[in-house]
Amino acid sequence: MTTHAPQTAQSVTLPASLDEAVAALTAMPAAVPVAGGTDLMAAVNRGQLRPAGLVGLGRINEIRGWQYQDGHALLGAGLTHARMGRPDFAALIPALAAASRAAGPPQIRNAGTLGGNVVTAAPTGDSLPVLAALEADLVVVGPLGSREIPVSHLLAGRDLLAPGELVAFVRVPLLHAPQVFLKATGRTGPARATASVAVVLDPARRGVRCAVGAVAPMPLRPLEAERWIASLVDWDNDRGLAPEALTAFGEYVAAACIPDPPGDEQLSPAVLHLRRTVATLARRALGRALS
Repeated sequence: MTTHAPQTAQSVTLPASLDEAVAALTAMPAAVPVAGGTDLMAAVNRGQLRPAGLVGLGRINEIRGWQYQDGHALLGAGLTHARMGRPDFAALIPALAAASRAAGPPQIRNAGTLGGNVVTAAPTGDSLPVLAALEADLVVVGPLGSREIPVSHLLAGRDLLAPGELVAFVRVPLLHAPQVFLKATGRTGPARATASVAVVLDPARRGVRCAVGAVAPMPLRPLEAERWIASLVDWDNDRGLAPEALTAFGEYVAAACIPDPPGDEQLSPAVLHLRRTVATLARRALGRALS
C-alpha cells in the first residue's frame, strides 16, 4: 500500500454494499474504513496510524451519487471533490461546490471524498464550514440500523460513531438562495486554508448563516453576528446593505471567533493578522451573497 509503511494492514476488505461494509466493520472493530485515503494514508506514511485492517468503500455505488429527498439533497459520502465541483452540482449547492474546487490539486480532488472530509474532521477541511452553515445532518449506518446526527455534533465530539458505524450520506437542505465560500491560504495555488468562511442566506427564515473554518479545531458559528446582520437586511426588496454594515459584520465575526485575551494580555501580530483575514473574508462573502 505504501513503500513507507510496509505491512500496514493485516487485511483489506472490499465490500460492494453498505450492509457488507457494516458487517466487515462489525466483524473487525479495529478495521478502518477508507475511501480516497488522502488523509488516512498520509497519517500511515507519517507513522501516526497503523490500522489492523482496512475496509475499502470505493466499490459501493450507492454512496457515490446524490438524490432529492423532502426539500433536501441526500449526498453520498463517497462523492469526490472533483465531482462536487462540476457545474450541475454547483447549481444545487454552490458553496459546497466552491469548497470542493478549492480542496487542493487535481489528484486530491479526484480521490478525496465528502465523507472522508467529515470523518477526518481536520480543522482545515474545506467542506466543514459549508456544512456547518447549511446545518447539514449525517446519515450514519451501523449494526443497529441507521440514524441521523447533525454534522456539528460529530465535529464537536458530542455524538461519535459507534463500533461498526460509518457515515453513508450527508443530508443538506436546499435553500435555493445565494451561498458563498471563501478561503485564505499561506501561498498562491492550491493549499490548506489558514482561514475560511461560508455564508449562506436563508430568505424563508430571513436569516444569515455564517461559519468560520481553520481557526479552531471545528467550524465556528458567530450566532450573535448572524442575528444582528440579518436584522439589517431588507429581505422584501434588494437585500442591500451599506458598506459600513458589511465591514462591521466582518469585524463582529472575527472578534467572535478570535476574541481578545483576558486582562492586559495582547494578541500576537500573527493572531491579529488572522483576525483581519477572517474579517475580510466574512465581509466579502456576505457582500457577494447579498449582491
